[in-house]
Amino acid sequence: MELQNQEPIVIPHRELSAEALRGVLESFVLREGTEYGEREVSLDEKVAAVLRQLERGEAQVIYHVELESIDIIVSKRASQRSR
Repeated sequence: MELQNQEPIVIPHRELSAEALRGVLESFVLREGTEYGEREVSLDEKVAAVLRQLERGEAQVIYHVELESIDIIVSKRASQRSR
């Protein structure tokens, strides 16, 4: 089976265990560097916000076969709305 140039696989977030989902969410939030304005926002609040995006279909959990890594992508429409 050839793995080069394979499209990422969308993984429904509800199929991940609670621990795995939390790990993916925390990793994404800690890496993303989004500005939240003047107010300090806790890690839990940031994780909850991304989880809401997943539940609304504005973000997806994806698995990169070539990289053997999992990530979250946010739709352009959702990221424009949060500005």
